[in-house]
Amino acid sequence: MIFLAAYLLIINIVGFAVMGIDKKRAIRGAWRISEASLFLTALLGGALGCIIGMQHFRHKTKHWYFKYGMPAIFLAQAALLMFLLRTFTPGS
Repeated sequence: MIFLAAYLLIINIVGFAVMGIDKKRAIRGAWRISEASLFLTALLGGALGCIIGMQHFRHKTKHWYFKYGMPAIFLAQAALLMFLLRTFTPGS
């Protein structure tokens, strides 16, 4: 359980960071992080970090597939986490 919590913390920090890095690169006109990589980070458990990063850095908020896709991924992950916790937690 502690490993899952540590993993989720780290991957969400990564999700937040990649949004900030990509925004900075967009401003400078530098090489960008692909949208596929941003979504992969979210799918690996970093959706909440990506959402917070999107709002904080005001990045990708006008793209419908980010605006609705990231929250959809987060909701699916939250539902899966709740299912796993209820299924594999002793005494429940």
